[in-house]
Amino acid sequence: MAVPALAFFGVFALIPLVGVVVLSFLHWDGISAMAWAGLDNWADVLTDPTTLHAIWLSVQVMVFSWLVQTPISLLLGVLVAGRGRYRAVLGVLYFLPMLLSSAAIAISFKALLDPNFGMSLAFNAQVLAQDWLGDPSLALYVVVFVIAWQFVPFHTLLYQAGVRQIPVSLYEAAQLDGAGRIRQFFHITLPQLRYTIITSSTLMLVGSLTYFDLVFVLTGGGPGEATRMLPLDMYLTGFSSNEMGKASTLAVLLVVTGLALALGLSRWASFRRGSQLEGA
Repeated sequence: MAVPALAFFGVFALIPLVGVVVLSFLHWDGISAMAWAGLDNWADVLTDPTTLHAIWLSVQVMVFSWLVQTPISLLLGVLVAGRGRYRAVLGVLYFLPMLLSSAAIAISFKALLDPNFGMSLAFNAQVLAQDWLGDPSLALYVVVFVIAWQFVPFHTLLYQAGVRQIPVSLYEAAQLDGAGRIRQFFHITLPQLRYTIITSSTLMLVGSLTYFDLVFVLTGGGPGEATRMLPLDMYLTGFSSNEMGKASTLAVLLVVTGLALALGLSRWASFRRGSQLEGA
């Protein structure tokens, strides 16, 4: 039963990955003949200031995205997990961004944030008339905000499912002991959502290494290199500079980083689970 799925995975995932690893050791402009490069591509990538800056931007986006999305998703997940009718309506509204493509979201926000005819003109508010996407000191934070707007609903769904699996008897016992909602949240809800938080954080951090289409349409990596994150740097290196070998090196770097993050968080979660069971 698993053979078709494994074959599909091998043809469309493993074979291209092996091809990218091989290309990372070659010089190729996408047209002429390939030439052996050895470790030259890796040396160039790891010493290129543009790539190092892209790595630093990717780290910032990972950290800021986690800091913004996690508390908002957690609180919204707890809110919409209730049984009230209005919460079901709010849940539908919160999940609407999940139905939109990244390109459509980027185009919409690019128009809304335009200083000439965007929100500043619609609301006649001068504070919104800033060049949000043209200011190097603001562009990265705007990208983080748009990413959060798009992906908070997904993580909210995870937390909603986690909250609904917490036994109601725990809350009933806490109420009998006189615990209010805040104490219930910190002493029951958060501990019970420990592994949901780890799962959400893993998806969030690893997913931060794949943000390309939204950033490409929203800023194109600009202004200057203010939002040229690692996935976008890989694309521009390969298809604008015609350096497929270096672009493949960046792709391998992204894959290795994503796997390391996922495995590290998984091992940490397993260690915590083991410690918890030993202390039970």
